[in-house]
Amino acid sequence: MDTGEAARTAVTAGESGETGGAAEHVIEVTDLRRVYGGRFEAVRGISFHVDRGEIFALLGTNGAGKTSTVELLEGLERPDGGRVTVLGHDPHAERAAVRPRTGVMLQEGGFPSELTVEETARMWAGCVSGARPVAEALALVGLPGKARVRVKQLSGGERRRLDLALALLGEPEVLFLDEPTTGLDAEGRQNTWDLVRTLRDAGTTVLLTTHYLEEAEGLADRLAILHAGRIAAAGTPAEVTAAQPSRISFRLPDGYFVGDLPPLAELGVCDHETDGRLVRLRTRQVQRAATGLLVWAERTGVELRELHVRSASLEEAFLGIARDAGAGVGDGEVAA
Repeated sequence: MDTGEAARTAVTAGESGETGGAAEHVIEVTDLRRVYGGRFEAVRGISFHVDRGEIFALLGTNGAGKTSTVELLEGLERPDGGRVTVLGHDPHAERAAVRPRTGVMLQEGGFPSELTVEETARMWAGCVSGARPVAEALALVGLPGKARVRVKQLSGGERRRLDLALALLGEPEVLFLDEPTTGLDAEGRQNTWDLVRTLRDAGTTVLLTTHYLEEAEGLADRLAILHAGRIAAAGTPAEVTAAQPSRISFRLPDGYFVGDLPPLAELGVCDHETDGRLVRLRTRQVQRAATGLLVWAERTGVELRELHVRSASLEEAFLGIARDAGAGVGDGEVAA
């Protein structure tokens, strides 16, 4: 995928929206509610905003209301309460004013399998106002060599790239990306991340949903984690992870045990576990705990082998929310 000069010169969405002052809220959500069947409240009064030229990740535990929220933002449904605006308009009631300025990448495009990639893109371009050249859109996502290949012959990752190319045809000011890297290999995923950053830097506002916490942590300027229809945590990835304890792990030498260490409570350790000689500590005062351990090791004349000190990850923050709620997720993925 060429995300270099071609992307930098081709991606111009949103540049005219610079305000020169305070950040412009391109998406505003206030006390948003969504009810199904008159009884089940999937979205329970959430509020957040997304600024122009920002990547915002919306994550969610199982049944959190993430999909319902995105449908309301895209104007596919009318809220049962609260208010949502995109580019200053109600995306449902004023769809004609919003839709030409947004791009949507769904989880599954559902393209006609017998059409070629180029034919599919040209068909889509015919439904878009001011569409960029098809060849340019395909080049952005690394598919110029697949223009004459039938859609049914594409790999899963290539279909995802075609999904993204179609979402970019209208040079959108706001881009909704639903699981954009599912099915991509490591190189394809990295190239997609680079393209999304290029779009952001050119002024495009991106709202991202993803199962991959590493993706959200690496891409998002800010994020919100939904649980049971409410926002359980929000802020920059650093702010969200800062709410979780840091981790220190090391291997004690033979003949030493946890009881030989300085009192863990005095080091600011809030929890610990052992696995043979391996000790794992959790602390909200990582500098104090690490310093105390190293001073003790120096004075005692022992080596703390395999010593690792690190702050919490977004995965740990998410799993903490899921664990507190009794939800089950694993392997670094957010439940759908």
